[in-house]
Amino acid sequence: MIIPERLQALVKEAEAALAPRFAALLEVSHENTARILRAFAEHHVDAACFSGTSGYGYDDRGRDVLDRIWADVMGAEAAFVRHSIANGTQALAIGLFGLLRPHDILLSISGKPYDTLGEVIGIAGEAGNGSLADFGVDYRQIELKDAKALDIPAILDFLNGPEGARVKVCFIQRSKGYLNRRTLTVAEIGEAAAAIKAVRPDVFVMVDNCYGEFTETLEPTAVGVDLAVGSLIKNPGGGMAESGGYLAGSARAVELCSYRLTCPGIGLEVGATLGQNKNMYRGLFYAPHTVMEALKTAHFAAYIFEAIGYEVEPRWQEPRADIIQTVKTGSPEALCALCRGIQAGSPVDAYVTPEPWAMPGYQDEVIMAAGAFVQGASIELSADGPLRPPYTAFLQGGLTYESGRIGILYAAAQMLKQKGE
Repeated sequence: MIIPERLQALVKEAEAALAPRFAALLEVSHENTARILRAFAEHHVDAACFSGTSGYGYDDRGRDVLDRIWADVMGAEAAFVRHSIANGTQALAIGLFGLLRPHDILLSISGKPYDTLGEVIGIAGEAGNGSLADFGVDYRQIELKDAKALDIPAILDFLNGPEGARVKVCFIQRSKGYLNRRTLTVAEIGEAAAAIKAVRPDVFVMVDNCYGEFTETLEPTAVGVDLAVGSLIKNPGGGMAESGGYLAGSARAVELCSYRLTCPGIGLEVGATLGQNKNMYRGLFYAPHTVMEALKTAHFAAYIFEAIGYEVEPRWQEPRADIIQTVKTGSPEALCALCRGIQAGSPVDAYVTPEPWAMPGYQDEVIMAAGAFVQGASIELSADGPLRPPYTAFLQGGLTYESGRIGILYAAAQMLKQKGE
């Protein structure tokens, strides 16, 4: 694909402006890498940790050591990470079903959760499919204040109100999902957790940490959160994990979730790793650097798309708490053009033209562009969005900044072509 001269000129301008921001990202990557290396050394990682087990997976040293490393890296009391967790939604379902019981209230304090959780909770889809609602768990929701911040006074009012005693889980989605709102920082999440615990120490504070890992030097579990959950084919798999998810937090929360992962009485005592340990260890080792590359790509995308006339969030000079970059394209045609460009700049399936379709778990048709080595891996450069106004594209990933930059330029070129410029 030919890159227009207008865009070629913008590249030098963008990278000069972004140099201080890139330097700050490198410092975060240094600190996170040091923390991971300390954990590897303390827990005596060696080649034996990479051996796989089959069947029940009893006495899988690699699995158990990796769990302890994850707990240390996340600043948590306990954790488990498993290649058999299919995606982030399943990891979140394990957490929700592990912590909640009939007649409890699940209180989402960051507005509506990501689309795929609708059927898990029971606020979408058909009754009788096994949602939380089917098991007698009620759902309540508190919106973000001005779509920007957790509304702590409103949260405390609810907890002190007539239904407050039934709240078992306060749920926070760190990233924006398919909403046009800010991503929450670890500091903001910690402030909310402290306020909740001050009035209701028995409530579990649970965070959907997807897309946020290693973008800052602390994780939510280091600032008072009971449970943080995420997917290995996003940030913490470092582009190496073939599948999987993790749950980290307090010892009691992780124990309860382990009974949902397997069954009560067994928990984390079983689980064959089937030769996947090495990729999960290596992915965690790579993760801080890979996340830095994705963040550099996101900053670059913000600069380029804003320069050619689109509203972006965050803007190029703003700090970030996740790897997602949004672009309000304004029309379905422009959204599809952006996705075509990202696909064309991918290492896999670059010849494919993405089209909108009715994806399972989503309420609107969705278009997705992702030429990834691991199917659905959003730490690799991808773009997607629902076909609903304002037709926002959600970009994430980039295993290397060099390849991410090319993908962004291809997308911008397609959008200029679509506008006739």
